Amino acid sequence: MKNLLTVTAVIEVGAGLLLVALPSLATTLLFGSSFDAPAGAVRVAGAVLLAMGVACWLARNDGQSRVARGLVVTMAFYNAAVLAVFLYAGLGRGLSSYGLWPAALIHAVMAVWCVTSLLRPHP
Repeated sequence: MKNLLTVTAVIEVGAGLLLVALPSLATTLLFGSSFDAPAGAVRVAGAVLLAMGVACWLARNDGQSRVARGLVVTMAFYNAAVLAVFLYAGLGRGLSSYGLWPAALIHAVMAVWCVTSLLRPHP
């Protein structure tokens, strides 16, 4: 679980920093255009990702503790939900840019990694 939480921390902190610092660029990379929402709303989403990344980083050495497992359950749900949003944006709304499908793939892989990590027997 340590590797999962470490990789998750790095990904979420990176994505969070991008959303906080360059919200318009981040949404353009994902969807091909910026959201109608104010940049402040996108920055708040970035702050949430930063917080999730910090939580994963701090829990990475906790092994199979209940807190670490709860965090992985949360990240599995988050990754599945974001994957659904990206699939809807790309397939349902026809939005796309350089980053949408790679980001969708990353969230799919991370969701599967979270679930398989939770299903492994632990001491």
